[in-house]
Amino acid sequence: MYFKVSMRKNPETGVYSGYYRLVESYRNEDGRVCHRTMVNAGYLDDLNADQLVIIQKLITEKAENCNNPLFTYQESDDSLVNKYVDEFYDILVAKKKIDIVSKTNKKQQANKGKDIQNIDVNSIKNKDVREIGSEWMCHQALEQLQFGGFLEKQGWSDHDINLAKTHLISRAVYPASELKTSKWIKENSSVCEITGTDIGKVTKDKLYRISNKLYEVKEALENHLSVRTNELFDIKDKIVLYDLTNTYFEGRKEHSSIAKFGRSKEKRSDAKLVVLALVINVEGFIKYSSILEGNMADSKTLEGMINNLRVKTSTSSKKALVVIDAGIATDDNLKMIASKGYDYLCVSRVNLTKYTIDANAKTVSVYDNKKRKIELCRVKSERNNDYYLKVKSEAKKLKERSMNEQFQARFEEGLRKINESLSKKGGVKRLDKVHERIGRLKQKYPSIQRYYNIEVNALAEEKGTRGKKTQKHPLASSIEWSVKENIEINARSGIYFLRTSLENYDEDVLWSFYNTIREIEASFRVLKTDLDLRPIYHKTDSSTMAHLHLGLLAYWVVNTIRYQLKSKGINHGWKEIVRIMNTQKAVTTTAQNVEDQTISIRRCSEPNEKVKQLYDALKYKYAPFTRKKSVVHKMKIKKSQVATKQESPPI
Repeated sequence: MYFKVSMRKNPETGVYSGYYRLVESYRNEDGRVCHRTMVNAGYLDDLNADQLVIIQKLITEKAENCNNPLFTYQESDDSLVNKYVDEFYDILVAKKKIDIVSKTNKKQQANKGKDIQNIDVNSIKNKDVREIGSEWMCHQALEQLQFGGFLEKQGWSDHDINLAKTHLISRAVYPASELKTSKWIKENSSVCEITGTDIGKVTKDKLYRISNKLYEVKEALENHLSVRTNELFDIKDKIVLYDLTNTYFEGRKEHSSIAKFGRSKEKRSDAKLVVLALVINVEGFIKYSSILEGNMADSKTLEGMINNLRVKTSTSSKKALVVIDAGIATDDNLKMIASKGYDYLCVSRVNLTKYTIDANAKTVSVYDNKKRKIELCRVKSERNNDYYLKVKSEAKKLKERSMNEQFQARFEEGLRKINESLSKKGGVKRLDKVHERIGRLKQKYPSIQRYYNIEVNALAEEKGTRGKKTQKHPLASSIEWSVKENIEINARSGIYFLRTSLENYDEDVLWSFYNTIREIEASFRVLKTDLDLRPIYHKTDSSTMAHLHLGLLAYWVVNTIRYQLKSKGINHGWKEIVRIMNTQKAVTTTAQNVEDQTISIRRCSEPNEKVKQLYDALKYKYAPFTRKKSVVHKMKIKKSQVATKQESPPI
């Protein structure tokens, strides 16, 4: 801005003098420079030319920076100049020649887009606090697996799809019975808010029904998940692992076709069992599963698995390498695997005593996770044409030596007790009974008894009567035992052999192939411990099958999450992941505003740093919803309603 002057006659003095206008230049829409008057300053006879220049400069700076909080206005040393600057600036503001944002307007602009309410702080309440972190994470994993899309293609209704998601997420986060699960859903979890299920209609019977319905599509669903994870994570399935485990029932399980007595891996010989057979890849994803009778021997289950192993689940044109444990690796099974076109790798069931080392063979040293040395050497056996890998582990040697010493001490202690009973009153002295006791002791310690010579010395005969006939029972006088000569009990400790049909692989590569078997062991631990597949309380076989299948589906969700986390260096167990994620809650906050309305807001808590770390590693969203708000107006009671209430008799 600048001053523009024109000569006029001053009406007060009657003298021609300069009439000043404060003018601003601007460019119109045609691009032409124009002028407009901002302030009619009048006759400024008391100011000289220098003072006029300072005034127009200061007022321009003040007007241009009026809304800048960082601007500091510097007044002039001339009080007359400052007087005119303030006077002209006030005129500019009063006539709205410049835009001044007041404190009120500034606050309104700062709150633009915000929902500002005046509330009574004492009325604030938090209620309906529920866990949401783990449920939201599992729901996003199901979206990755396209679980809902598969069920939709199967003709499922939206209600059943949402209920299936609800039950599956609940199984992964809170593994329990259907009764406990329904209570947890209604009282503790926000899973229904995520899946869209009507929480009021969730019952244990509906959870049973949806589990059975999921089991009806087991084969197709298992195949879909297998193909989906291969596509999602670019997995080739060049190696598959096969193993079995069993879990026990609580209850008698009468009239069951699958619950049988067998060798329990949990040492529950008093309970009936069911066998779960799994084929997984090295990434831990299930390729095939089967539920078998509890007395099924491990070695008899392999052929059915091989026949059902679907190569179509793999994008690899080459058939897989099958890695199995020693309990399944019979000669017949290995021949059957080869006849189907697969390679195999297993622990030899026979500890080789006669073998040869090729002239070109070399001893390769590898190290386990604890940096302990393991020596590998390829050898040939006289038994067959397979390749064997001799494995010598110092750590295993120390462990087996310690176990042998413990078993040896217990075995000799058992022999001493049998020997001492020969001289005790009422002790077992009959020769046949003594041999039975020794036989049971040998059966208890089979790995040690073969190193001992045991001799039972007989005594005189004892006469006894049974009816009219006289019976003679030989008696034992003493027991002598000793370790066989030229035998070292720990001579072969720490040595075992891997058997394989692979030829053109180095020793360390074969060793890495075999160590993938640990993945299926880890899978069984997750199923039994984290997902609580043991024990089983269901009474019918159909419910048992559905229960186990639901656990396997929950394992798909768990492994999908853990596989992605492990690729980012996060190796937490599943229970630890759930514990961390459960710190994120969904909460409803209510308060009264100045209009006596109840404002209700439902929102998720902010995830802490550990939760954010997991979300970021998985590339998942932080929350299913930002905010849900409702305003409940105060109810106005009419006079007629009050009269009605007063007239109604008390109940």
